[in-house]
Amino acid sequence: MSTLDEANRREYYRIEDVIALEITPLSAAEVDSGKVLQDASPLFNLLSELHLSEFESQHLLRQISERDRTLSSYLKTLNKRVDLLSQIVAQTVLGKVGELQPVTLSEGGIDFHHPQAYPVDSHVSVKLVLMPQALGLLLRARIVECRADAGRYWIATEFEALSETQRQLLARHILQKQAQARRLARDLDDPTTE
Repeated sequence: MSTLDEANRREYYRIEDVIALEITPLSAAEVDSGKVLQDASPLFNLLSELHLSEFESQHLLRQISERDRTLSSYLKTLNKRVDLLSQIVAQTVLGKVGELQPVTLSEGGIDFHHPQAYPVDSHVSVKLVLMPQALGLLLRARIVECRADAGRYWIATEFEALSETQRQLLARHILQKQAQARRLARDLDDPTTE
């Protein structure tokens, strides 16, 4: 990996996480087309769209909340119901995406162990389900490093062509995980807090 690649990869905060992950190589035509990736699973696409639309409507809910508290309360209740439905869809999707596995995740890419090697500079689709909210994302990535490691392969990727919404969803997930880790560390340091 070049020094420039290493510098770019370090501009993002990285977390250790456990997620469901599926990697699929992209054909040259898929790479060249630049089209938005679509998954063959309608349930995964539905889950992804649910989270994207929820995220995109948050600012509208805040505006409504400032003007009409009753309507805002009702919409929040509806939102909770949709969240429950998305969790049902997520449980169905999880079994199809793959087992939960440890990864290192940032807004810039994801590093993970995989049974198959991929050539550096090849392109893949990365289907991931972030826990615990079961946020499904289908992203493009380029393999930046692949090396043998204990009978498997350690693979480092760099995301490509993220939409602003996808980037913000990743950032929000990373910040939530970071805050959770800080709370856990603080609770371990101070056993009197409950």
